[in-house]
Amino acid sequence: MSTSHPQPVVAAVDGSDDSRRALEWALAEAARRGADLRVVHVRQYAPFLQPAVLVAGPLEGGATDDDPVIGDVRKELEGREGLPALEFITRDGLPAAVLPEMSTEAQLLVLGSRGRGGFASLLLGSNGVAAARDAACPVVVVPPPGREVHGDTPLPTGPRVVVGLQSDDPDETTLRFAFEHAARTGARLQVVAAYPWPVLAFGAFGDFTPAPVTDQDTVERATLDVAGAAVDFLRKAHPGVEVDLWAAPGDAAGHLVANSRDAELVVVGRHRRRLTRPAPMLGSVTQAVLLHAASPVAVVPPASA
Repeated sequence: MSTSHPQPVVAAVDGSDDSRRALEWALAEAARRGADLRVVHVRQYAPFLQPAVLVAGPLEGGATDDDPVIGDVRKELEGREGLPALEFITRDGLPAAVLPEMSTEAQLLVLGSRGRGGFASLLLGSNGVAAARDAACPVVVVPPPGREVHGDTPLPTGPRVVVGLQSDDPDETTLRFAFEHAARTGARLQVVAAYPWPVLAFGAFGDFTPAPVTDQDTVERATLDVAGAAVDFLRKAHPGVEVDLWAAPGDAAGHLVANSRDAELVVVGRHRRRLTRPAPMLGSVTQAVLLHAASPVAVVPPASA
């Protein structure tokens, strides 16, 4: 009985330092997943509108290639041991359109925060936004080193994956991605659930007034109960993953960014399509985490995307 070959991991490169860091992250992840790595360079200004060029095969093949970006990557990787099977592709077009298109045949898309043509002052390039918003598969955006995040909450030591949980509508797809990554890497999983405080109710005169709740501890315990119930079946499926449930009042994005300090990965979901928003959307929390997190960020599309 034949088995289907797993879809590849795709790493987008453009010669920038950010894309080199993303490539290294993708190499390690493809090896962990037992998948091929497809290294892609999208040329925005193609000379003479050349058709797509595909260069595949082992590094030692000696094939000629008119793309210097791919050529440099091949030279950098030549002779390295323990690499996954590699495929090199050059495509002509707009990265913001080509990368989401290629994601339909990938299990993961990895790219850097800013590309070569971006403004140095931007925290996240337009291609990263478009890929995270439109891709059919999860997207990992690798930030530049040295991002500082602030927070005085003691964090667990050792490898750690952080995942955001929306307590009123937990997303199983996002949680599953986080559990599986933690299982592959041996990291502990920190489930972050924010809750509003003070809880506000809509008043008769159009204003907001404090809702009649017992106390903050009650709200926090209820939030932790919801989080525990949401991850219970995944904990059973991944018994080797140590899980910390973490609830805090206020802004979810702020808590996720603060907990990204020294984390292996922060995992967030993308908005589900609804009647009122049929197009893909990142959501304000996901955008803020992409802009400010100190660790790589995985954006997971909903199952219905």
